[in-house]
Amino acid sequence: MTSAQERRNRAMLRVRDTIDAQYAEPLDLAALATLIHLSPDHLVREFRGVFGETPHRYLQRRRIERAMQLLRATELDITEICLRVGFSSLGTFSRTFSAVVGESPSDHRRRGPLPATAGCFLMAWQRPSSATHPGRGSSVSEKRDSAGSP
Repeated sequence: MTSAQERRNRAMLRVRDTIDAQYAEPLDLAALATLIHLSPDHLVREFRGVFGETPHRYLQRRRIERAMQLLRATELDITEICLRVGFSSLGTFSRTFSAVVGESPSDHRRRGPLPATAGCFLMAWQRPSSATHPGRGSSVSEKRDSAGSP
């Protein structure tokens, strides 16, 4: 790997880390681009080149991942979870959740509490991948079924 590729990868990791830290906030492409001295359009192209998805798609997955955990680990209303993870519309949240996970937030909650497992393993196992979006492969629920879990 060349030093230019390393600099590019480090810059994209910095953007991804910022998105991770601020997942409940609105995505501000201009601010992220300024952080690494790129235009917003160039940032989107570079991010997709490094991670295989746009910053917006990555942010949606992170929000849904957090919502999945909150749905099964808390008794918060679905609307409260929607707002806590950064969605401003319950309809958009429910539609996005269903598209990414393969089931509604209510159905996901009915799966019951999370099993007692090391948090890092559980989060990695439940993490929605970019392959979970429509037309891109199996959903998280299909992954679980193939792993032998209910």
